[in-house]
Amino acid sequence: MKLPTGLAIAAGTTFFAALPAWAQDAALQAPAAAAPAATVDKGDTAWMMISTVLVLAMILPGLALFYGGLARAKNMLSVMTQIGAVACLAMLIWVIYGYSLAFGPESALPSKFIAGFGKAFLAGVTPASQAATFTAGVEIPEYVFICFQMTFAAITIALVLGSVVERIKFSAVMLFALVWLTIVYFPIAHMVWATGGWFFDMGALDFAGGTVVHINAGVSALVLAMLIGKRIGYPTERMAPHSLTLTMVGTGLLWVGWFGFNAGSALEANGSAALAMINTFVATASAGLFWMLAERFSGHKGSALGFCSGIIAGLVAVTPAAGNSGPFGAIVLGAVASIVCYFAVTVLKPKLGYDDSLDAFGIHGVGGMVGAIGTAIVYAPSLGGPGAADYDMGAKLGVQLLAVVVTIAWAAIGTTIAFFIAKAVTGGRVSPEVEIEGLDLGEHGERAYNY
Repeated sequence: MKLPTGLAIAAGTTFFAALPAWAQDAALQAPAAAAPAATVDKGDTAWMMISTVLVLAMILPGLALFYGGLARAKNMLSVMTQIGAVACLAMLIWVIYGYSLAFGPESALPSKFIAGFGKAFLAGVTPASQAATFTAGVEIPEYVFICFQMTFAAITIALVLGSVVERIKFSAVMLFALVWLTIVYFPIAHMVWATGGWFFDMGALDFAGGTVVHINAGVSALVLAMLIGKRIGYPTERMAPHSLTLTMVGTGLLWVGWFGFNAGSALEANGSAALAMINTFVATASAGLFWMLAERFSGHKGSALGFCSGIIAGLVAVTPAAGNSGPFGAIVLGAVASIVCYFAVTVLKPKLGYDDSLDAFGIHGVGGMVGAIGTAIVYAPSLGGPGAADYDMGAKLGVQLLAVVVTIAWAAIGTTIAFFIAKAVTGGRVSPEVEIEGLDLGEHGERAYNY
């Protein structure tokens, strides 16, 4: 996502190496031309500011309404409060040391896995500081890049909570978020998106967060759900969503905000952003319809909940492929991810018996894996992708699989550590009395609905 200086230099070197021999001879006889000074492009800057606000809208009110509507009425406010609070916490941690660990200068720490504290408290960042885009000589203000990436950290930790709502203490949520962001999110963001990061240097394809956001959050959600245990009454008691209307509103807000998430990850208002934009339209549309088809072929009616679930599955799957696929590849990817996620939610979860309250793993984890691996396929130029003519699909599949496996292992181990720290300090889970009464009253002293 963040273009390193070295990459820009490498791109320029490759270009000049391809010139005819006569041009190289002429260049040797002439004085070297000065490299163009990097300038801040106002159009790109405006687009990135809008994209950042769009991602914020994904969290509040998008995800808060989506998750809140899926919960029972007695837990509606607790879900929304947890999402808003961890997002705010993530923003503060990001500017204190998170940005530095993910994208800061290298230090004595292993640079392939984490950066240093050289930009802690945003040291050295001023309104004049610039961050590179993917075009040599075109940059955006560093504050804008910091804000954009900050929203990614905020929504990722909020996604994790979908598996444990209705039974986890608010204090445990906050402490878990602090530890998890530090030992899980920041290292994975560095490995995949930052200069010197392990998977960045290997050429892993993750346009907007298939590994960093969705596999990371989904796997963490599954581990957290298993560690904290099932809700009282699960699976014998009916626990239907209390308001699919609110969930549908949240779905629409997430889809709109996702254009900032995906198209904004181009870091410029250009053709790459346009490709990500159309892919975010068509992959999502495909997934929404194919989930309902899967319901129909399974003997059920096409449902509003299924439609919303399919929309999210498509958005998740296209995230790593947004700028790395052609539109028709994105349509296929969305359809495949939707069907796989459908069976993960309706078949795999009941068979394994874990209580993932809002299917954070079944949609974000599984959909993220399908998207990350599928990106290596749809990237091929023979399938309409933007890959080079000599693209080696087998080699890229190996890189993508390695990135997926490492992300799964890192997230699982880090989540386990973060949970036991939070449990030791706060107890982790609410009392049975509070869980039965509802977390709105038990944890926050208020009701979502007063009749």
